[in-house]
Amino acid sequence: MGIDYYAVFELNPSATDADIKMSYRRLALKNHPSRRPEAGDVFLELAEAYDVLSDLRKKATYDKFGEEGLKAGVPQLSGEDGAWISPYIFHGNPHQTFRLFFGGDNPFADFSSPCYSSGGWRTKDPPIERDVSLTLDDFYHGCTKKIKISRKVINEDGYTSGIQEKILIITVKPGWNDGTRVTFPEQGDQGPNSVPADIVFIVRQKTHPWFTRQQNNLALTGFSVDVETLDGRLVNIPVNDIVHPGYSKLVPGEGMPLSQDPALRGGLILTFDTQFPQKISPKSKRLIKHLLSQGSATRGIKQEMKEKERFWNCCGKLSRVNILSRSGSSLQTQLLLLVLWQLRR
Repeated sequence: MGIDYYAVFELNPSATDADIKMSYRRLALKNHPSRRPEAGDVFLELAEAYDVLSDLRKKATYDKFGEEGLKAGVPQLSGEDGAWISPYIFHGNPHQTFRLFFGGDNPFADFSSPCYSSGGWRTKDPPIERDVSLTLDDFYHGCTKKIKISRKVINEDGYTSGIQEKILIITVKPGWNDGTRVTFPEQGDQGPNSVPADIVFIVRQKTHPWFTRQQNNLALTGFSVDVETLDGRLVNIPVNDIVHPGYSKLVPGEGMPLSQDPALRGGLILTFDTQFPQKISPKSKRLIKHLLSQGSATRGIKQEMKEKERFWNCCGKLSRVNILSRSGSSLQTQLLLLVLWQLRR
C-alpha cells in the first residue's frame, strides 16, 4: 500500500495549501534530526509528502490516481492523444526540501541577524524605547523594578499568533546615572517574516524635594548644620569658610555611589542661598561697623572671644546653633550675621 501523504501531515484531502504548509513546518521542526536523530524515516516522509502536495500538478495527479499513479505515470487529462505525465521520482534529499522551506539548514540558529525564511528575508524591527521613572533614593540605594509587558508571539504552527504576558526585571545598581539604558533583546512582537525588536528601558530621575544631582555629587539647596543624607544619617557639616552669595561647600564621600564601585561615593555639595534682611537696628549697625574696623592680627584670643560674645549678645544672644537653624525670615538675618562674622575674622 502506498504512502498516504495527507496522513503524514495529519490532514485530510480537503486540506488547504496553508494547512499543508503549517503542518510541514510544525512536524519538520518536531522531527528534525538535530532534535530527534531516530526520526530520520519520518523526516524523509514529510519531505516527500510536502514535495508532492505543495506542487499543484503533482497534487492533482495524486488526488486522482494515488501514489501508484503518480509514480507509474498516467495519461494527461488534456492535450495530445497518447500523451503521458512522466512518473514522479522523489529526489530523496529531505534536507533540500527543509532548506528551501526554511531558508537554511538550521532553523534553530540565532536570528539576531537578517536571514531568509519561506516568506522572504527576515529583518529586525527597530528598538522599542520606554522611560522608567526612578526616585533619587532608587539611584542611591539601588532597587529592582518589575515591568509587565504584553507581546504577540507566533504559535507552534508557525503562522497563527497569540498574546503573551511577561515580566521583565530591571536590576538598578547604586550610582546609576539618569539616562542609563537597559536592553532586553528581541522581546518585542514576533512576526512570521521579522525578528522581534529589542525593548530598551531608559531610567529617568524624578525631582527630589531637597537634592539635585550633579554627576556623582549631590547638591543641597538651602542651609542646615545637620544634613540628613539619602540613607537616613544626620551629618554635621562645620562651616569654616567665608560664606558669600552663591557659595558652595563640597563634602567628600557623602554623595552618590559610584556605579563601578558602590563602596565609593561622590561628594555632597551644600549651596548657600544668602538673603539679606531689609532692616538692621542702629545698635547692630554700630557694632558691625566697629567689628569690621578692627583687625584681629594683634589681638589675643581672650579679647577676640570677648568681642565675639558681645557680637552675639548684641544680636539677641543668638548662638551658632540658632544661626544654622531653619526659622523662616529670621534665617535671613542669622545668615547675614554669620557672613559678617566670617568676614570680620
